Amino acid sequence: MAKSLAKGMLAGLIGGLVATAVKAVAEKIYPPRTHGEPDPPAVLAEKIAGHPLRGTEKKVAVEAIHWGFGALTGVAYGALAEYYPAATAKDGASFGLALAALTHETALPAMGLAAAPEEQTTREHTSEMATHVVYGMTTEMVRRFVRKSMR
Repeated sequence: MAKSLAKGMLAGLIGGLVATAVKAVAEKIYPPRTHGEPDPPAVLAEKIAGHPLRGTEKKVAVEAIHWGFGALTGVAYGALAEYYPAATAKDGASFGLALAALTHETALPAMGLAAAPEEQTTREHTSEMATHVVYGMTTEMVRRFVRKSMR
């Protein structure tokens, strides 16, 4: 199969969107925050807005951030997988773990959107790792299927 950045990105986008939905369901089953800890997309939305958000406004902002990040991450993964197949190791599980480490263990705490890793609950750590593995594996499964379907 010939390499194509556009096809890789499109396949990754579709994979990222499906995986975002699957991750949302996984987080309903095994939620990362059960003791009132703030949800990082909600914190980000309020930082961007410059004031507390309520009701529908908050829900729309949080969903836009959640779906946008999942889609863009899928696009980046699809592009990377196209030219660096080792990125798909362990059927996407490695990608999911790397993403969790980069976001919940590093970038989000550094940006003030989540507690420092040592202050996060065990539940938050394990849920984020598990649901990101689900996200990574789903992204890869869908990306691979879509990419093979393209001519």
